[in-house]
Amino acid sequence: MQRPSLVASDVDGTLLTPLGRVSPRTAGTVGRVLAADVPFVLATGRPPRWVPDVAAAAGLSGYAVCSNGAVIYDIGADRVVSAELLTPEQLTTLAAVLDEALPGCAMASERVGETARGSAEPEFIADEHYLHPWDEGAQPLPGHQRAQVLGKPAVKLLVRHPNLSSDEMARAAGPLVGDSVAMTWSTDEGLLEFAAPGVTKATGLASVADLLGVPASGVLAFGDMPNDVPMLTWAGHGVAMANAHRDALAAADEVTAANSEDGVALVLERWF
Repeated sequence: MQRPSLVASDVDGTLLTPLGRVSPRTAGTVGRVLAADVPFVLATGRPPRWVPDVAAAAGLSGYAVCSNGAVIYDIGADRVVSAELLTPEQLTTLAAVLDEALPGCAMASERVGETARGSAEPEFIADEHYLHPWDEGAQPLPGHQRAQVLGKPAVKLLVRHPNLSSDEMARAAGPLVGDSVAMTWSTDEGLLEFAAPGVTKATGLASVADLLGVPASGVLAFGDMPNDVPMLTWAGHGVAMANAHRDALAAADEVTAANSEDGVALVLERWF
């Protein structure tokens, strides 16, 4: 690949170290990318409200693809540019299917405001049994009835199961869900994530690339989990981390070092 015209990176397990930080080496390399007038886009499963801290640590103020492609967020302007939504009808139908496929599952919905700084209404609504997979000490969230979780448009429905891995959940739910919604996952800790039909990190990144006038062939993308696979295959050059899920490893054009070993910086240092 020639020097990329746009760099896109997943956040957790990719750009960040296992301790959730941007290493000095990676931050320095990102700075050189930006100094060369090459856009650096975050592409994450995180909602916009969880992006500013990462962006500040990496020195970024451009676009971020959030919620697995459902949201385009302008970091510098603190503005949600666009959002692809699941309707309450879609959420209710999906929940019924998931209750059948995954008895005992818990659900939460992710909504989005106009900025990352929140809105008058809660943006994360979970039922009383839902626990965040990324917080081992988490306590049950304030209880909501399932109707509250499903009653308003959302960019993402999150589903957890206490006794299954994400892979096992996907095998059980996938055949019943089909292509009625987009299904993926960003951790193997018993979590599935659903978005509007056809929405992926690839579709979100394609929208940003179009805004910036960059073709897919000029995009270099990094990732580590199944939610990164569409982006890795869409980009001109897809790079998986050594710590990546097997699906990401299989989809990538190249495998770099782990996120604990500055794998993103290692590749970018070829050009920057």
